[in-house]
Amino acid sequence: MTPDTVIDITRQALTIILMLLAPMLGVALISGLLIGMFQAATQINEMTLSFIPKLIAVAVVILLTGSWMLNLIIDFTRRLYDMIPGLLG
Repeated sequence: MTPDTVIDITRQALTIILMLLAPMLGVALISGLLIGMFQAATQINEMTLSFIPKLIAVAVVILLTGSWMLNLIIDFTRRLYDMIPGLLG
């Protein structure tokens, strides 16, 4: 196994991690911004008001994109398993 192979596998893994996290982080960021604007406008500073809607939004995103995320992880793992004979020989 060459250093270039290790770097390529690591790059692919990091790319997949970013692809998996982007929808959840984006929704959490947008919902946090909207909730923050609502709290600033109404002067309500309740911690659960910001936490619960973000939690629900992220859960909805996981429910909607969960199969895509799982397929992405499975495809990456299969590619890694398929590469093992070439890496050892």
